[in-house]
Parts: sequence; structure tokens; C-alpha cells
Amino acid sequence: MIAALKEGDESVFESVFHEYHEKIYLYILNKTQSPYLAEETTQLTFIKLWQYRSSLTEDYTLFTQIFRMARTTLIDLLRKQDKRQSLQTKSPDKTTLMEHASVLDKMAAEELQKKLNHAIDTMPPVRKQVFTMSRMQHMSTKEIADTLGLSVKTVEGHITQALKQLREVLIVFLILHLF
Repeated sequence: MIAALKEGDESVFESVFHEYHEKIYLYILNKTQSPYLAEETTQLTFIKLWQYRSSLTEDYTLFTQIFRMARTTLIDLLRKQDKRQSLQTKSPDKTTLMEHASVLDKMAAEELQKKLNHAIDTMPPVRKQVFTMSRMQHMSTKEIADTLGLSVKTVEGHITQALKQLREVLIVFLILHLF
């Protein structure tokens, strides 16, 4: 699908539109509680998808790329809305700014939690079990070692590797969301 979109295949674009239009609309509506923002974001997302189709990559799923476009489009719309209100009133409504910031913070937190959960789920079974026991069940390395029949050093190694893996996910997330 991505290759066909990059080549400008309108029938594939139409198919993608029908598959994702409602999903994006409902996702944005759920986050903002604003039908106007949901519709505007959805429309602009598909306009951008068509305009920037040549920059699509095979490295990420189409779903991921479309929802990333939707998210950045929503952020742009919220910023424009805040700027418009600021110019009209000469002083932005702090409540509105805080509401928008809250929506964006909530979206970012949910997305980060999903990425972290996915990273934990993809850990090797023993590492995942050690990490879960350490960070979620608040067990000491000695307790984990005794429970699993491992040495304390092995448990510490698993925790170190798990944290390294999660740190990499966090760094990628921050790079994608700050720049």
C-alpha cells in the first residue's frame, strides 16, 4: 500500500481513506471531545497524506504514519486556535491553554505507556519476569534471585538490560515528539 501511495495511486488512497477516516475521527474526538477539531484534523490529515505521500517510509506501518500525521495536525490546529484567541483577546485564556496542554499531555502519556508496554512485552521471558518482579512487584534483587533460582548478579544484569531497552524506547519517543 505504501509503495502504491508513493506512486500516486488514487484508488489505493481512496481505500486508505475509507479504512482510516472513521478511526482517526473517533480517536481525535475521544481525545478532544470536539467534533469540529476531530473533523478538521481528519480532513487535514488526509490532505497531508496525499501531499506528502512521497515521504512515506516502509520502516513504519501505514497505520503508524497516518496516526502520527493526525497527531501533529491536531497539535498544529490547537496551536493555531490558541494563537487566534491570543490575538483576539490580547491575552490568551489560561484555562483554554491549560486544557489544550492537558489534552496533549494525556495523548503523549498514553502513547508513551503503549510504547513502554510493548517494549516490556518484547523482552525475553526471564528478563521480562525479573523486570516485572523488580519494578512492579517491588521485590529486591535477592528476593527475585531466590524466587527464580538465579544469582543476584544475573538478576541485576537482567534489570540493567531491561532498563537499557526501555531507555532506548524513551529516547526515540522523546526525539519524535520534541522535534
